[in-house]
Amino acid sequence: MTPQRRPGAGAEAELPEYAGQYVLESCLGSGGMGVVHLARSTSGLKLAVKVVHAEFAKDPEFRGRFRQEVAAARRVSGAFTAPVVDADPEAERPWMATLFIPGPTLSEHVKRNGPMSAAQLRRLMAGLAEALRDIHRVGVVHRDLKPSNVLLAEDGPKVIDFGISRPKDSELRTETGKLIGTPPFMAPEQFRRPREVGPAADLFALGSVMVHAATGRGPFDSDSPYVVAYQVVHDEPDLTGVPESLAPLVLRCLAKEPEDRPTPDELMRELRSVAASYDTQAFIPAQRTDDDAPARESSGTEPAPEPRRRFGKRAALGAGVLALAVAGVLTGLLWPGGGTGPAAKETGTATTAAGFAAWRAKPSGTGSGMPQCVPGAGKLFCFRSGLAFALDPAHGSLLWRRQVAAERTSDAPALSGGLLLPTEGGRRVVALDPVSGAPRWHRDMPAHTGIRFAGSMLLVTGTDGTVTGVAGASGDTKWRRRVSGPGTPFLASYDGDPMAYATSTSSDGAYTRVTALDPRTGAARWEARLKGSLQPIGSQGGSLFLLAFDPASGDANAVVRYAPGSKSVRRVVLPVPLTAPQAAVRGDVVHLLSTGGSLDALDLGTGRRLWHVESSVSRGSAPVASAEHVYFSAPDGRLLAFDAADGSLVGQTPPRLGTNPGEVAGEVPAPLLIGSRVYATAPDGTVFGVDGRDPKAW
Repeated sequence: MTPQRRPGAGAEAELPEYAGQYVLESCLGSGGMGVVHLARSTSGLKLAVKVVHAEFAKDPEFRGRFRQEVAAARRVSGAFTAPVVDADPEAERPWMATLFIPGPTLSEHVKRNGPMSAAQLRRLMAGLAEALRDIHRVGVVHRDLKPSNVLLAEDGPKVIDFGISRPKDSELRTETGKLIGTPPFMAPEQFRRPREVGPAADLFALGSVMVHAATGRGPFDSDSPYVVAYQVVHDEPDLTGVPESLAPLVLRCLAKEPEDRPTPDELMRELRSVAASYDTQAFIPAQRTDDDAPARESSGTEPAPEPRRRFGKRAALGAGVLALAVAGVLTGLLWPGGGTGPAAKETGTATTAAGFAAWRAKPSGTGSGMPQCVPGAGKLFCFRSGLAFALDPAHGSLLWRRQVAAERTSDAPALSGGLLLPTEGGRRVVALDPVSGAPRWHRDMPAHTGIRFAGSMLLVTGTDGTVTGVAGASGDTKWRRRVSGPGTPFLASYDGDPMAYATSTSSDGAYTRVTALDPRTGAARWEARLKGSLQPIGSQGGSLFLLAFDPASGDANAVVRYAPGSKSVRRVVLPVPLTAPQAAVRGDVVHLLSTGGSLDALDLGTGRRLWHVESSVSRGSAPVASAEHVYFSAPDGRLLAFDAADGSLVGQTPPRLGTNPGEVAGEVPAPLLIGSRVYATAPDGTVFGVDGRDPKAW
């Protein structure tokens, strides 16, 4: 990054001008490890970009921790956090870009407006409980939840800054003599046994945050972090000013022992029973509820007859041991090490839902990349790093497995007369018997620009623009023809459509020629010359759907539907251009998942965008859609489901990164939707099946 001189002192006198492709517009804030800038993406999306101080960028240990921060933030859903849009931990100055969320921090809100009302506090507590549930279920412990790390957005609180959080599979551990966190919001175990810190520590912090929101101070207040540390471990919390209806829940969160604290789910259940008026609407501006009397609205607190104090269970801790522990507090506040919670347990099957028991299988313990799978003949056929295998889709049992002299490629296998596998960089195709996995035939292909499976045929596009049709059952050439057009054709085919489509675009992007080919004979069934630089994304009801791209920027700017029968063209301009989107077409609705994680639903019938969400997945698979849900896979192995009606996140599976969590999948295969079941894969080699009708149970 090119440094830009700006007024200031010390490290902040020299600020970067760019973080990757993003121009940094202004400084939002500065901390011990870096500076957060306001920036905009190419499409105009507002971003908050965290750039590490130059002095820390030279520290290999710090770079490792920053990589862990990026990984942790990416694992968590964007529903309750600031979604990660882009990051480069390996840059000269490491940086991470997240979606900019307008709204004050809880700390700023309380400082400016005073303590919150009882109704606001209930909504805040419920929102933070939901956020922690979302964070914990992907195996992350935040470990620094505090008022300045809670943003008050219009749709509820957002938890930010995963700088000292740790996934359960992290290789980083707390160093001797170092603690992490901010003392007034740390749990007793963070002082006593930092290597054993788990999700319950975040619940303790939630309790402290709620006291601050209700009173403007913490439950353990002192000017000295050493005194605070002693009080956290030994003293009962001061809950004076916390509303009577919430005090028991806050007190449970502040229990000295982790096992005595509620889980996020338990906390939400308790909150629902606290008052019938409990709701989850935005609390800026505050929503009036029936139980808020006028006097209470003005003060935001309830009087207490006496300070509420209680001694919880606590472990004896000698003064010398405590002094040794707190000696590392201030060092730990800068960029301390990390512990981890207990590892999540996995089982072979999950709860049966609607007659289908979720399963997972891992036929390959070696290799890299996510398995690519295709359904057919009542089986699930998969390929990963030279290993081909077949699974029973009902319960995941292994039917056969065979080594193939091949490395993983970006082309998925296909059931096309036989099980066809593109291997050795795509130059050789191997056909296996679907029943036994035994080889049927193999063929070395001439230099080509693309291979596409269509029905029982294999279509190969040569470098001279010639398309060759090869029979999947025998490997014999059946036809060869040159497709007319301004350039080398791009081939596409879609399940349920008997045609294959060849598209070629003029050098200036002014028009695209589309030819519908019969895969069996190579005959052209129809041709069309359409305006713009187009790429097919799907077919439905005899119509072809295409994305239109800006030749200058390369971003997608419109969706086009072409009906060959009537030769009618429907073009719907996207509200915001999208970078490298992948698409799913269902009826007249097109779902677009772009690089950066934005997920959009566009109705070609009405010409309007139905909804837009930020998924937090910076580079997902192509989506697939049912009538109820939109599914796609993340590079960490999660399968995510969004409500097709409004785009809300409905459920997600745990991440499965394998033994090398720093390795990012080069290609993310799309999940398979077969009836009501969804099948997906993960970087650790896992293939799994879930009931698509019940994502909440995943």
